[in-house]
Amino acid sequence: MVDANVMDRGSDALKSRVDGVKQMDIRQTRRGCLQELLGCEAKNEFKYFVDGTQVAHSLDDANFCCRFFCPAIYPFETHVKEEGTGAEIISIDRPFKCMPSACKCCCYQEATVTSGGQDLGMVKENYWYCLPTFTVMDANENPVYTVHPPSCCGGMCMNCFTEGNPCCGKGCCKVPFRVYPADQDNTDGDAPFVGKILKQPKSLATELFTDANSFLVDFPENATAAQKGLLMGTTLFLNVNFFEGDNSN
Repeated sequence: MVDANVMDRGSDALKSRVDGVKQMDIRQTRRGCLQELLGCEAKNEFKYFVDGTQVAHSLDDANFCCRFFCPAIYPFETHVKEEGTGAEIISIDRPFKCMPSACKCCCYQEATVTSGGQDLGMVKENYWYCLPTFTVMDANENPVYTVHPPSCCGGMCMNCFTEGNPCCGKGCCKVPFRVYPADQDNTDGDAPFVGKILKQPKSLATELFTDANSFLVDFPENATAAQKGLLMGTTLFLNVNFFEGDNSN
């Protein structure tokens, strides 16, 4: 049985900004592009949009030395604040851990998400062989969602064609991560999914010369405010693990 207190967690700003929201566009700015060209990862700044209207913004709080020497795995805190009021929507705390990799037995990547001083839960890397897989958990560490890219060949490979041709056309530069219920046994191939985090292309110059990324988050239909906050945090977590520094692909 799901704890009602866990489902109702989150600040007033979180609840008001995600209530009834089915999709959120999270766009990274080109802040520090000269710094990135010189080889140092800039602080990540994001803007959050619902139906084309900016509702929030965030900026990493991270040490310069960590960003310079460990661009893909540096620890950081991010506070997502409501546009106009500065009220906290969510905060993400990502500690220093080893890079995501297959057959790793410890030091799994993870991040905790809070809102208004309340724990919403965390996202954590699972043990995996071929397909990077993560579990999103609530404040009581009960699994809520499983997140991984779409797969093929019985889950052995990533299916790069689910959004279209990845080399040209509508699938170019798109990388999807599908969201499945944690209790769903089959998440391979065309198995049904309840949400999606899609890394989508920006302009050609942005893609070529900066790490600035853009994500479209489709929330599960019956997701609570706390669960939507967790998926917002999961989006930033996936960005820093797969699309920053030397991990950009």
